[in-house]
Amino acid sequence: QVQVVESGGGLVQPGGSLRLSCAASRSIFVISTIGWYRQAPGKQRDLVAAIAPGGTTNYADSVKGRFTISRDNAKSMVYLQMSSLRPEDTAVYYCNTEGRLFGKPYDYWGQGTQVTVSS
Repeated sequence: QVQVVESGGGLVQPGGSLRLSCAASRSIFVISTIGWYRQAPGKQRDLVAAIAPGGTTNYADSVKGRFTISRDNAKSMVYLQMSSLRPEDTAVYYCNTEGRLFGKPYDYWGQGTQVTVSS
């Protein structure tokens, strides 16, 4: 059974930093594209950042220059380092792992972790 578990959320002041962690099942981790998404109340879930198996990254325009996604294949972990946080970054952040195994696509989500940016 594939597991995706986020951690690291919390309350932070504007301008502060926070690091989110995502642990995914080792069996598929190295072949997966891992993405961080976020969903604010009343809004749709949007991609924040993603990292492919080879390390290629992409970011939403709203977080470029402030957030950095990285992966540690040896630990089956993905991190989202968030800096210069703004109130509009407040949301539930979800980790997603997706790819293809034996030709079949897969797509797994974590339970989410709350990030609140407020003074």
